[in-house]
Amino acid sequence: MNRNLTLYTIFFVAVVALAFSACKDKRSTGLEYARNMYDPIALNPDQKISTTNPDLKSFNGQAAQMPPAHTKPIGFKVYDEYTNDQAGYESAGAEMVNPLPADSVTLAEGQHLFTVFCSPCHGDKGDGQGHLVKIEKFNGVPSYFEGSSSRGGLMADLTAGKIYHTITYGLNNMGSHASQISPTDRWKVVEWVEHLQKAKGQ
Repeated sequence: MNRNLTLYTIFFVAVVALAFSACKDKRSTGLEYARNMYDPIALNPDQKISTTNPDLKSFNGQAAQMPPAHTKPIGFKVYDEYTNDQAGYESAGAEMVNPLPADSVTLAEGQHLFTVFCSPCHGDKGDGQGHLVKIEKFNGVPSYFEGSSSRGGLMADLTAGKIYHTITYGLNNMGSHASQISPTDRWKVVEWVEHLQKAKGQ
């Protein structure tokens, strides 16, 4: 009986000691299996780099660096044929044509993208009464089927190129959506906006 009690006591003390040793480092995650499976080999973007390494003297101490001048990401398309001004806006409106087919698939995808990116301000019907407008976060959001554009002309008469140009560069309180919506998806949104122009909020 004494032998069993001694073994239980040793086991209990060992468990308690192990528990306390695991708690001494609050940042420790304890025993982990196959840690090399989820620890990144690459540097984190915000990770500090030691500049004592002679190969890293050109770095500023951060892992994330500005890309070399005049370089472009793979697959990146520059929208520079139309400038971000009134002249570029008018040229885009006169020259750009939606390359996507005007079918139900494109329209449905455009509606989804519009709901995600545009409806918080422009409203589901395109009437400028999105929920951010209703809680007075933003004011002056135009309707797609009535009123005038701040760049001239009626909102209902906006061409596909003008809508695409505005999505790409933004206008007034609306920022550029070029980083969130791909060029192809922008044309899908254009398709849905043109549908809203014709539907007139119905």
